[in-house]
Amino acid sequence: MTKPGEPVAEESGLADAGDSQLLAKMGYRQELRRQYSTLQIFAVAFSIMGLVPSIASTIAFSLPAGPAGMIWGWFTASILIFFVGLALADMASAMPTAGGLYWWTHYFAGAKYKNALSFLVGYSNTLGLIGGMCSVDYTLALMLLACISIARDGTWSASNGTVYGVYVGFILIHALCAIFSGPIMPRIQTFCIYVNIGLIIATVIALPIGKVTRGEALNPGTYVYGHVDNLTTWPTGWSFVLAFLAPIWSIGFFDSCVHMSEEALHAAKAVPLGIIWSAGSACVLGFLVLSIIAAVMNQDVSATLNSVYGQPMAQIYYDALGKKGALGFMGVLIVIQFLIGLSLIVAASRQAWAFSRDGALPFSRYFRHVSKRIRYQPVRAICGLVFISIIFGLLCLINSVAANALFSLFVASNYVAWGTPILCRLIWKERFVPGEFYTGWASRGIACIAVLWLVFGLVLSMFPSTGPGPSPSEMNYTIVINGFVWIACMSYYFLFARKWYTGPKMTVDESSSSTYSGHSGPEKERD
Repeated sequence: MTKPGEPVAEESGLADAGDSQLLAKMGYRQELRRQYSTLQIFAVAFSIMGLVPSIASTIAFSLPAGPAGMIWGWFTASILIFFVGLALADMASAMPTAGGLYWWTHYFAGAKYKNALSFLVGYSNTLGLIGGMCSVDYTLALMLLACISIARDGTWSASNGTVYGVYVGFILIHALCAIFSGPIMPRIQTFCIYVNIGLIIATVIALPIGKVTRGEALNPGTYVYGHVDNLTTWPTGWSFVLAFLAPIWSIGFFDSCVHMSEEALHAAKAVPLGIIWSAGSACVLGFLVLSIIAAVMNQDVSATLNSVYGQPMAQIYYDALGKKGALGFMGVLIVIQFLIGLSLIVAASRQAWAFSRDGALPFSRYFRHVSKRIRYQPVRAICGLVFISIIFGLLCLINSVAANALFSLFVASNYVAWGTPILCRLIWKERFVPGEFYTGWASRGIACIAVLWLVFGLVLSMFPSTGPGPSPSEMNYTIVINGFVWIACMSYYFLFARKWYTGPKMTVDESSSSTYSGHSGPEKERD
C-alpha cells in the first residue's frame, strides 16, 4: 500500500506528469496504469449500456404503454438523463478520480454533513454497481435459456435453479476475464463499440426486411408514433410515465467513465467526453431502434409481452425473422450482453477499490491491494464483488419478481449516488472550480434539472408497474431493498464508522499535492 511521502507515481510509465499531478492535487498517488484513450473511455460506458441488449432487457417495462409510450417515453426520459450526464461531466473534468461521486460529495458538502453524505454515496454507488452486475448477468442467463426455448419451439422452460446456475457461471467467467485480460481491456472496449453499432445497424435493417419478406406489412407511422396502449390498471397517462423506467434502467452506466478516471489518458478531457457521448448516443440510437421495433412488432402488444420464450424481444425477432433469424440475433445479443457484464465488473471493481483505498468498506486493507503480478489490476476487489453477486443472485431462486429487485438496487442506489454530489455542488457552489470541460453559464441550470429528474426517477422506480393495490407477486420491492441498504449503511456509519471514517485519505505527501481550496481536502492516510 502507498505510504505518504513516496513519489507520485509508483512505477515509471504508469501515467504522464499532467495526469499524475492532477490526481496528486486530490491527494492520491498514481497506482493504476493509464492506458485508456478518450474513445476507449467512451467505449466502457457505451458497451456497458449495450443499447440493443439493454432495450431487450427492459422493453417489458415500456411495452404496456404501447408503441407510442415506448418510443416517446424513451425520447423524453433520455433527454432528461442527458442533463444528468452533463452535470456529472462538469465535475468529472474538474476532479477526475475513480471514487468521484463520494469524493465530490465530501469536497462540496458542508463540514457537518460531508462525512456522512460521502459514506452514504460511496455505499449507494458501490451497491448500485453490484446490482447492475447482478441484473446484467441474470438477464444474460435468461437470454441464453430463451434461445434454448426457441430451439425447442417453446416446449421447454428453465427452472429457477437452472437460471441461478447459469447466472453463477457467467459471474465467475466475467471475473476471470476481468482479472486476466487487463492489458488488452482497452482494445476489448474498442471492439465493443463496433459490435454494438453493428448490431444496431443489423437490427434496423433486418427486422423490416424480414417482416416484408414474410409477406407482412410494416405497421403504419400513425401506429408507431401515435398508438397508446394501457396494459396496466394505472390511468393511461401514468402508464405512459412508467414507460420512462425502460430508459432509466438502460441509460444508467455512464458514471462508469468516472470510475475509470485513474486509468484514462488526459482524464480531465476523456472522462467528461465519455459521459456525454455515451448518454447522447443512447438517446438518439435508442429512439431509432425502438421506432423499428414498433414498426415490425405484433399489434397485439399483450402477445409480445407474454411471450412463451420468456423474452419479449425474442418474440419480436421470431415474428419478423422466423426461428433461425431469431436464434441468430439472440446469439449476437448474448455475446454483447456478455461484454456488457465484463465492462461492468471492471468499472465496479474500480469503485470498490477506490472506496477501500479510503478505508470505508469492510476489510478495506485487504481489498485496496493492487496486484503488480497481474498488471496493476485490483484483483481482490474483483473477487469480493463476485462473492457478493453470487449471494445477491440467490434471489433468482425465489421468482422473477424477487430477481427484479436486482434492477431496483441498481436504479435507486445510483440515482442517490448521482444526485447527492450534484445537489451539494448547487448548495455549496463557491467551492466549484471548472475543469477543461465546462458547460459555462448553463451549468447551474443543468444541475438543477438533473437533481429534479433524479428525485422524480427515484420515486418512479418505486411504483408497482402493473397498477395500484398490487399482490405480493406484483409488488415493487425497490423501497424494501434500497431502504434496507440505506438504513443499514447509515446505522453502520453512526454506530461505528463515524469514529474512523473521515472522508478521502491522502496517499501522497502534502508537499506533492496542492489540495483544492477550502477545509475539506483529503485526510492524510493513517496505517
